[in-house]
Amino acid sequence: MEQSVPADRSLPVHRRVCYAAGHFLNDLCASMWFTYLLVYLHSVLGFQSTSAGVMLLIGQIADGVCTPLVGYESDRTPGSRRHGKRKTWHLLGTICVLLSFPFIFNPCLPCTDNTARWAQIVYFSPFIIIFQFGWAATQISHLSLIPELVSSESAKVELTAYRYAFTVVANITVYAVAWLLFHFQAQHNVDPSVSDSLGPADIPLFRTLSLIMLGIGALFSLIFHVGTKEATSGSERETQLLTPSSSHEVLPPPVFKWKHWLKEPSFYQVAFLYMCTRLIVNLSQTYISVYLTNSLMLPKNFIATIPLVMYVSGFVCSLAMKPVSKIIGISMMYLVGLLLVLCFAIWVFVDKKMGAESIYGAAVLLGAGSATILVMSLSMTATLIGEQTQNGAFVYGSMSLTDKVANGVGVILIQSIRPCSTESCCPACVWFYRDVMAAVTGGVALPAVICLFSIIIQPIKIQKN
Repeated sequence: MEQSVPADRSLPVHRRVCYAAGHFLNDLCASMWFTYLLVYLHSVLGFQSTSAGVMLLIGQIADGVCTPLVGYESDRTPGSRRHGKRKTWHLLGTICVLLSFPFIFNPCLPCTDNTARWAQIVYFSPFIIIFQFGWAATQISHLSLIPELVSSESAKVELTAYRYAFTVVANITVYAVAWLLFHFQAQHNVDPSVSDSLGPADIPLFRTLSLIMLGIGALFSLIFHVGTKEATSGSERETQLLTPSSSHEVLPPPVFKWKHWLKEPSFYQVAFLYMCTRLIVNLSQTYISVYLTNSLMLPKNFIATIPLVMYVSGFVCSLAMKPVSKIIGISMMYLVGLLLVLCFAIWVFVDKKMGAESIYGAAVLLGAGSATILVMSLSMTATLIGEQTQNGAFVYGSMSLTDKVANGVGVILIQSIRPCSTESCCPACVWFYRDVMAAVTGGVALPAVICLFSIIIQPIKIQKN
């Protein structure tokens, strides 16, 4: 019996859920990395601001270098015949993350009080690099599966929304567990050195938080590997594309090599927009904790509750993304998200005496806006790849390269111009971190708007025949 090319490839709901679970471990670790690493190194371990920035920069550069290399190798190597090439790289990355991450949120084991900071940076660096390699391998292999599992634009948006929904759940998990740990610490600890301010007494709290997250993430990674089926040789899809119908033979689409993407204008448009998106999402997540504790002078439990509000609002927003984006389009949906982010930036900059009540409303705006622009930018990337799934990992890797390097440079620049370099905060830091939150959201949103309009005028497409 003859077969024709299917108009669409779709997944049942349970397969979508299993796929989305595959990035849960990465999301848990990323949430801790961006939200808590800087404040942990600076306020808990006592690193100077520039030293803490260097640590985060090392991680971002390692991730940025590893991401395109992993993408290239993931496209080129066949992987395990039984497991599939994307899932093989995913498994390798998961193992690296599980083995390295516990050492990051734990003090230097062989160090003493007299150990130099540079020696501690040297100690942490191998664990950070291994973690970032594993994170990149897991991220790129997971993203590369989207255009291989589904084909239509709406299905890609939906699968990306499922993926982001799990990202939101992962962040909610981190902040909920962190809040519980802070709560239990306040209820049961009679040590007078433990106060509402972060300090060395919070080391066991962050260590416990990281171990709990790794245990939960490992379980979800197992669900992904058991429940997600990847074509192990590509033969199934090739057969569908090459099998002639009753009237004519259907030829496969032209095959791109990695260098062909570098000649495509849409490649650079999407890459720049994705970089702006990640700058907004990651830098706001990185500095929200110090903004809450140093600028607004709120108790340390707010570094759990406010990010929690952000991601709950993002989760609610993600539920409406597919139907709304089908009506107004991906680009206009992205614009809506940018407007929400700009409203947050203006609110933070204008309201100099923002209280505990107002910050919740601002967090809702930032959470909903960040969720929208992140999902839409990933959907644009999947649209760019289209049927060229054989080197989709290279495309995702290239997008992430710009993101990781820009984030690392952004952090080290901010840390280097911080008014005071020690763990204590001077009065100038109050306004400094408020300006940082406004700049990394509203300031980056402006070039993102310009790039978005260029995409609206010149829609995403592959021009090379």
